[in-house]
Amino acid sequence: MLAGTGVAAYADESVWWKALLALVVSLALQVAVNYANDYSDGIRGTDDERVGPMRLVGSGAAAPSAVKRAAFVAFGVAGLAGLVLAATTAWWLVAVGLVCVVAAWFYTGGSKPYGYLGLGEVMVFVFFGLVAVIGTTYVQTEDWQWAALYAGAGIGALACAILVANNLRDIPTDTLAGKRTLAVRLGDQRTRYLYLLLVLAAAAAVVAVAAAATWWALLGLGFLVVAVPATRIVLRGAAGPALIPVLQQTGLAELVWSVLVTAALLVRG
Repeated sequence: MLAGTGVAAYADESVWWKALLALVVSLALQVAVNYANDYSDGIRGTDDERVGPMRLVGSGAAAPSAVKRAAFVAFGVAGLAGLVLAATTAWWLVAVGLVCVVAAWFYTGGSKPYGYLGLGEVMVFVFFGLVAVIGTTYVQTEDWQWAALYAGAGIGALACAILVANNLRDIPTDTLAGKRTLAVRLGDQRTRYLYLLLVLAAAAAVVAVAAAATWWALLGLGFLVVAVPATRIVLRGAAGPALIPVLQQTGLAELVWSVLVTAALLVRG
């Protein structure tokens, strides 16, 4: 959301109340997908032997029905905010929103969740990267902006890196549970190289944004201060709980990427 608004501001077409609504949509969908994953993985038993942070259903801390209900409440909040944006921008955005909800639910939900087939990273890149950033820019500018595409790719790459690190940690337990994530399919070593590739892609995206908008955006390369130590941990073979700090550092790297690039775009907007 930050990066998308930064691009809109650079184009002198930012609409702050739409940016806030886009933030509500983004955050509500993130909460919804987390609850949906907790529910679906929990009832399948995938979280019975979990290495990472506690899950509500898997740990027995909450009833599956309560977690499922929380997911749909969050989907509802995202839907209401999205309807306002569609009504004031373009009604075809409703279709985009519906696709986002369906993708979020069937990531681990349904009889054949695509997250169990190694496609989770594709979903994260498309919806939490490209769609989130380009959509935030579009509802404000109602026009195509190349910088939004590149910013979406950068954010999407780091969001994917978080999932890759998470799935790298869970390779042993996911294998036992029959969850064929991309990390399970690639294997330990190649998954570590994929993480590195995604960090490099995020750096390349900074350069692309700078070329499309302002060279001040190169300040976004400051995210490497956080991303490089995390990458070293991954490449040095950390496993299990030792990878949990990588999730935190990668999330922080994504935030720093967004803040620095957005700040550059706002200053030069």
